[in-house]
Amino acid sequence: MSTPLTLFDKLWSSHEIVQRDGESLLWVDRHFVHEGSFHAFSRLAERGAAVAEPALTFGVADHYVPTRGRGKPIPNPEIARMVSQLDKNAADQNITLFGLKDRRQGIVHVVGPELGLTLPGLLIVCGDSHTSTHGAFGAYAFGIGASEVAHVLMTQTLWQKKPKRMRITVDGKLSEGLGAKDIALAIIANIGTDGASGHAIEFAGSAIRALSMEGRMTLCNMAIEAGGRCGIVAPDATTFDYLKSREFTPTGAAFDKAMQDWGELKSDAGANFDYEVSIDATAVAPFVTWGTSPEDALPIDASVPDPTLESNPERAKYIRGAIDYMGLAPGKKLTDIAIDRVFIGSCTNARIEDLRAAAAILANRVSKVPGLVSPGSSSVKRQAEEEGLDRLFRDAGLEWADSGCSMCVGINGDLVASGERCASTTNRNFRGRQGVGARTHIMSPAMVAAAAVSGHLADMRPLMARKS
Repeated sequence: MSTPLTLFDKLWSSHEIVQRDGESLLWVDRHFVHEGSFHAFSRLAERGAAVAEPALTFGVADHYVPTRGRGKPIPNPEIARMVSQLDKNAADQNITLFGLKDRRQGIVHVVGPELGLTLPGLLIVCGDSHTSTHGAFGAYAFGIGASEVAHVLMTQTLWQKKPKRMRITVDGKLSEGLGAKDIALAIIANIGTDGASGHAIEFAGSAIRALSMEGRMTLCNMAIEAGGRCGIVAPDATTFDYLKSREFTPTGAAFDKAMQDWGELKSDAGANFDYEVSIDATAVAPFVTWGTSPEDALPIDASVPDPTLESNPERAKYIRGAIDYMGLAPGKKLTDIAIDRVFIGSCTNARIEDLRAAAAILANRVSKVPGLVSPGSSSVKRQAEEEGLDRLFRDAGLEWADSGCSMCVGINGDLVASGERCASTTNRNFRGRQGVGARTHIMSPAMVAAAAVSGHLADMRPLMARKS
């Protein structure tokens, strides 16, 4: 009898080329690059080297690109240079590029899945920490640094130390209107931002299987915020249905054969995990963050923590600092926190399902604060416009923009002003993440929409009930 293996063990062993000094050389199936990858291409140029496997490398313009004025010259000369450099690097190295003039352009972690470049069983890397998103398909996907990007470009391989295995099981049925973002924040609030440090996370359980692929991508996207090396969900019929007829997905008999192989990508009964966590989905509420870390998350009916009630001095000091930066007061109800603007977008929550959820709350209502909606890809933008979602956002008073990382990273002209408070669908609420001095509260798209029409953090469930 062979030893039962976890899904991650299977993915690792199928890509392992050789072991040396506690590390393994792994084969890379997909390598995504973006404008910020220019340092790695410079290293290639210095060595006079070429990309080893250009057919397995894909460029996407997303991090720095402006979401306004698309089609016009980029006003920021530094960003314009980075975008044009990506165009040149892709052309010189014969790499497929989804650039600003391509109808398929978008955020890399949205574009890869929707084009069928992300497939079960693959090892996928990108110079961006939220590459973990692609693990929703049963792929081993993780972010890498600039030197590693150069290594993959030149060799199509990467040295890695094998992570430990962790399983997070979420069983039960979520309350109506809740989704993957609420699950993710509940998990992070439970285990902390380093709770999964050094581990590959497999998400399992009935609540995970009930999620759409969009929801699974949101969950795996946030795995990195729990300290995980990656997040993975075993592929199933939901995965296969999503992948059918995508541009780069196998077709015909090849797809049927692939589904058979993909069906084996699951943890064996009795497989050993180094760490197990269980979450009751029925106990999950709409979550929002109050502080400066994703683990600073609480149900919407809670209050800002009081550091004087914290027994751990270091934790108390952290809470005081976070409250001070966020401009809050201990004990203040989360629903009493007024906001200055909203943002709906990012690789976490800017797919069509996310936009529909926000638009359902905003329909026939007016936002009390300004806000920006940036679809996750140009394809998502077109679909949303075909469904009339853009009109709902505009009628509510929000700006409808083009696709890009936008206000999530604050490096492309989309910023939250210093001291302003933003209800955001993004994945991080670190100090200055959305702009110097910006104060970010992360939550689901429906919760952002509820905050918009309320003018303060709010529970979206009464707004849903009022519509029905």
